[in-house]
Amino acid sequence: MPRAGLSRSIVIDRAAQILDDAGAGSLSLALVADSFGVKPPSLYKHVQGLADLQRGVAVRAKEEMAAVLARAAVGRSSADAVRAMAEAYRSWVIAHPGQYPLTTRAPVPGDTEDEAASERLVELISVILRGFDLGPDQLVDATRFLRSALHGFVSLETGGAFELPVSTDDSYGRLVEGVVIALEAWALR
Repeated sequence: MPRAGLSRSIVIDRAAQILDDAGAGSLSLALVADSFGVKPPSLYKHVQGLADLQRGVAVRAKEEMAAVLARAAVGRSSADAVRAMAEAYRSWVIAHPGQYPLTTRAPVPGDTEDEAASERLVELISVILRGFDLGPDQLVDATRFLRSALHGFVSLETGGAFELPVSTDDSYGRLVEGVVIALEAWALR
């Protein structure tokens, strides 16, 4: 019988919190179990092992990130939507540095839940970019371009690569403006 108060959702939420607090390399069933005051075998009533726990956190993180980005972009279009989404993206990553790497992984083929969560993220970006009047092939390239630019910056930032005494806020703002200019020029091609 499952321990009172624990469920799959609660275990995954705790694992996500541990990842953000301690870093991606620190997740283990023992650490999650210890945080609940139970032995690791107790978690097997809720997750099938470490890989299933990580998968659960990844799906949860992708869904949460997509919801945050959608809220930021709602009611906006083109450049304004990109700017709002980019700010929300960075804020979410800074708040969830341990979960973020799990959001960039492609789903395992056949994992319908992860495929759906991944698709929501990609489709959201595509919807935002459609405001630039891009053709289908250009839309794929622009989606890859936008994701690469944002991912590159936030990965370096959360990895501790930007230690110079210059505002990362200003640098990120310039990056986003450069992306907007490129997307606007892209639409003219």
